[in-house]
Formats: sequence, C-alpha cells, structure tokens
Amino acid sequence: MSAYRLQQLKGHIVPGNKITAMAGLPSPLTTHVLNTAMGVPCSNMALSLYRQDPSTNAWSLITTGTTNADGRCPGLITKQTFTSGVYRMRFETAQYWESIGETCFYPYVEIAFTINDPGQKYHVPLLLSGFSYSTYRGS
Repeated sequence: MSAYRLQQLKGHIVPGNKITAMAGLPSPLTTHVLNTAMGVPCSNMALSLYRQDPSTNAWSLITTGTTNADGRCPGLITKQTFTSGVYRMRFETAQYWESIGETCFYPYVEIAFTINDPGQKYHVPLLLSGFSYSTYRGS
C-alpha cells in the first residue's frame, strides 16, 4: 500500500487528526472532496467561496481555505454572514493532482448554487478523478 494511501487512512483512524469548525461553530455550508480514482479524500486542496452581488452580478470573495486530511474545509462561512443568494465554490484541482504526481483534464472546478433558505444546512460535495467530476446537494 502506498505511503500516500496510508497517510489518508490515518486521518480517518486517528481522532486527533480531526479538525472542527472555526471557534467550534459549525458552518451552515460544508464541502467534502473525494478522489474517486484512488478511493481517498482530497487533502490539501485549495478552494475559495464567492457570493454574487444580485444588483451587479459581480462575484465577491468570501473566504479561501484548504481541505484537511479528511477532504473537508471546516468553517467556510458563519451563520451570521450566510444569506440568500447565488454562491460559487472554486476548487484548485490541477494543484491537487500535481501535488500527488498526477495530471488532470480540469485545472479547476467551479460549482455555482443558489441558497434560498439560509436557515438550512447545505452540503456541496465534489467527487473527483483526473478526467471527471460530479457534485450534488448533500445533507
């Protein structure tokens, strides 16, 4: 078994490696990035979250982050700043694949979605291989 795969498995087994949301407050918007080609979480993937201004359609950067060993990026947005509107998450996939010695077809993936009820929890996972990706609204 490769050292990379063992490191990924360690993140699931050792509880001390789990990272919680900033200041212990759960984000109403979460993501989980999985490398479906290798069957592991995508760790250390850079991502950014944007909100679209409804009057100008311009995108404003809300935050940037990096996925943890479990492929998650806790603390994306606070409940106070999470409002109705159109959002976009950009995942830097080329950097991720390069970091593990692989190539990919998509240099980045952007997922745009609409939030109608900011009181709900929204989960936007990304299932990824070097030549395809898929997403859905999770729970």
